[in-house]
Amino acid sequence: MRVPEGSIERGLRRVWPLVSLSVILTAVVLLSDVLGEPLLKRTIAEALIKLIAVVGIYIFMGNSGVLAFSNATFMMIAAYASAWMTLLPSLKRFSMPGLPGFLIAAHLAPLPALLLAALLTTLVAFLIGAAILRLSGIAASIASFAVLAIGYTVYDNWESVTMGTSSVIGLPMYVNTHVALAWAIVSMGIALLYQVSRLGLALRASREDEAAARAYGVNVYYQRIVAFTLGAFVLGIGGVLQGHFLGILTVEAFYLQLTFITIAMLVVGGQASLTGAVVGVFVVSLVTEVFRQLEKGVQLGDLTAQVPLGAEEVILGIIMLLILIYRPQGLMRGREIPWPFGKSVAATLPTLTRRVAP
Repeated sequence: MRVPEGSIERGLRRVWPLVSLSVILTAVVLLSDVLGEPLLKRTIAEALIKLIAVVGIYIFMGNSGVLAFSNATFMMIAAYASAWMTLLPSLKRFSMPGLPGFLIAAHLAPLPALLLAALLTTLVAFLIGAAILRLSGIAASIASFAVLAIGYTVYDNWESVTMGTSSVIGLPMYVNTHVALAWAIVSMGIALLYQVSRLGLALRASREDEAAARAYGVNVYYQRIVAFTLGAFVLGIGGVLQGHFLGILTVEAFYLQLTFITIAMLVVGGQASLTGAVVGVFVVSLVTEVFRQLEKGVQLGDLTAQVPLGAEEVILGIIMLLILIYRPQGLMRGREIPWPFGKSVAATLPTLTRRVAP
């Protein structure tokens, strides 16, 4: 069968952001292996886990333009679901007596537990999305914040199942830089395939002009539910990996701080492109780690460089303010890594969007 002329190149253009970003991230992980510095490896693993979470946010927020605050709740649901399936039955019987008998007896391997936890999160997101995504603009954002507050309150007080304010310990710690890298590539692949699909293009069209998209027959409500549930699946993966990276779970870890830092990462990099999501994660992670070390004090010859506690939050706030003032579309301005032999993938998106059929 003859391959249509130019089809291979068009396919390569579409996947180029995924290929190039995967190569860059792999090179970073391999460099950390060569250097062998434990702190560097830990920092990179944390950044990759946050990258998965930000990609999950990007799938919905970046393509729809609707600000959502419920992201940390989906990570929490998946993280605790994985804990219920991977902890030793004897530990669950003692610390979580409110769990159903089949969950107390369950002791699954990490991979099936991760997939089941992510699917549970997807189901919950579908039910929530069906209720709140009929709203638009600030109303939808406020409703999503209510989901965040409700989820936190329920898990914080459901002591017989989540241990409430106490910490869940004993999770298998199987996540390292290589595991986080593999799932980061999978997550970026999901995001890019959705982005260039017919569904993704329809949702992006509604982001640019909702009235025009509706006039062309785009069911905005349906498209938003698809992106919301798909993003929740990726967020669930990020939540599971965070729990099994730390080996400990607390409800507080999935509340305001995680919510705002991940949204800040997407805004800094640029919420309209996958590359922007990745760039935002590593810029914010770098700034955070530098100031975290400066708060502890860094020895420079005979001098000790140290900044006051809380400087990290102040600097991140200043960066966010400058980005919003001087570069409101983020560092990448909605562009992907350009195709080295011609136009960037981002440049083809407006044309593809116009082809969305009514």
